[in-house]
Amino acid sequence: MPSTPVSEHHALAPHRVACFVLVVSDSRKLETETSGRAIVELLEGAGHSVVARALVRDEPAEVVAAIQRELTAGRARAVITTGGTGLSRRDSTFEAVTTMLEKTITGFGELFRMLSFQEIGAAAMMSRATAGIADRSVIFVLPGSEHAVRLAMSKLILPELGHIVQQLDK
Repeated sequence: MPSTPVSEHHALAPHRVACFVLVVSDSRKLETETSGRAIVELLEGAGHSVVARALVRDEPAEVVAAIQRELTAGRARAVITTGGTGLSRRDSTFEAVTTMLEKTITGFGELFRMLSFQEIGAAAMMSRATAGIADRSVIFVLPGSEHAVRLAMSKLILPELGHIVQQLDK
């Protein structure tokens, strides 16, 4: 059976996805941080809804608990985190979230680092941006930089968000 062209998949995909935005930071406050706000702005500008936005410290248990609460509530089909993906001792979002994933979307991290490399060079290898599936929802783990967030959102997440959710419903 021949595969369906991507354009046909996009046509069948939901145009509005309910999303939860989680900022992970030890130093920022929800009222003043810019990366999570950029995610909300871009999601809503593309017609998606943001059911909640929260900030937690870069503590694995807090990250997992915040995401698990949203997944259990069943309000969001997509969770987008920002922060805690670097290499410092306190950066633990990657470890926290990957323990929750049933499947990984390996290509997301690969493509994000490729796009970042085109903009910032070899330093892109230090990003541990990733994505995967948990409880029939997609989770994206983005760096804390607003520029990195805007890159991931515009080039990768927004073009495929509805398509990914459609695939989760099959």
